Amino acid sequence: MQKNILFISAIFLTTGTSIAQSNDTLEKIKASGYITQGVRDSSGALAYTLGNGVYTGFHYDICTNIIRDIQKQLGIPQLETKYVLVSSANRIPLVKNGTVDIECGSTTNNLARQKEVSFASTLYIEEVRIAVRADSKIASLADLNGKTIVTTTGTTSIQTIRQNKRAQNLDFREVNGKDHSDSFLVLESERADAFVLDAQVLAGTIATARNPKNFKIVGESLSIEPIAIMIRKDDPAFKKAVDDSIARQVNDNTVAKLYDKWFMQPILPSNTALNLPASAATKAAWKNLNDKPAEHYKTN
Repeated sequence: MQKNILFISAIFLTTGTSIAQSNDTLEKIKASGYITQGVRDSSGALAYTLGNGVYTGFHYDICTNIIRDIQKQLGIPQLETKYVLVSSANRIPLVKNGTVDIECGSTTNNLARQKEVSFASTLYIEEVRIAVRADSKIASLADLNGKTIVTTTGTTSIQTIRQNKRAQNLDFREVNGKDHSDSFLVLESERADAFVLDAQVLAGTIATARNPKNFKIVGESLSIEPIAIMIRKDDPAFKKAVDDSIARQVNDNTVAKLYDKWFMQPILPSNTALNLPASAATKAAWKNLNDKPAEHYKTN
C-alpha cells in the first residue's frame, strides 16, 4: 500500500499532452528509473483507497508483483513507482497518451476498448449485478421497469442492461455518478432505486459503507465480463513482460492466495469479508491464461 500519488491535471486530457510517451515502455522505464501505475479509489476489492492517499486491492497487489518482476528483468537496482489516480472516464486516455504505463483497476476488456489499448491476461471474470437498499422490493431485472438506475460514468453497465434480451421492454431512467463512490451515494440517498455494476465492486462498496446491512445484491447475472489490467497498445515487449509475470504468479499460487486474501477474508477498513469464492469462469481463466474480450464470453 502506498501514499505517493501523482495527481494529473485535466490539461493532459484536453491537450493530448503525453508524459514520457514511448513506443517501448520497457526502454522508457529503464531510462527514467520509474514506472507509472494507474490506481482506483473505489473499485471494490480489486482496487480502492483506505484514505489519506493509501491505495490497495487485488489488482494493486498483482501489479506490485508485476513491477518487481519487471525490475528484475531490466536488471536495475531500484525502480520507483509513481501512482496516478484514474477514473472510469479518463483511464483509457491516460494509458493511450503515455501518462499511465499500467492501469490496475477494474476495467472490462472488450472489442471496442481493444482498438485503443491492450489488456494483460485476465485474472478475474466479473458478473454484472444489481445493488438495492435492503428494504427494496426489486429482486430481478424485470423489477427495474419504471425505476431509476444509477451507474458510473465511463462504465459499460447500462449498455449491458440495454443489450440484455430480458430488458427489451423495460423503461427506466438513467443517472450517472462521477465515480463508484458517488454512484453508491446516489443509491444511499434514495435518488436512485438500483445501482448496476460489477458484482465485486458492489460488494466491496457495500462492505465499506457506513451501514452495510442496509444494502443487498439481487437478481440474475446480467453479463459475464473479463476484468483485466490495462496497458498501451502495440507494445509487445511490455505486454509479454506483464503477461509473463502474471503467469508466474498463477503458477506459484500467488494469485490464488491473493484472491483468498481480498475476496474471502475480512478486509479494511470495515474488516468485512466479501465472501465471493472464485467462480468457475475465473478459475478457468487462471488455468488457460488469455486476453479474450467480453464478446468471447457472450458467445461461448
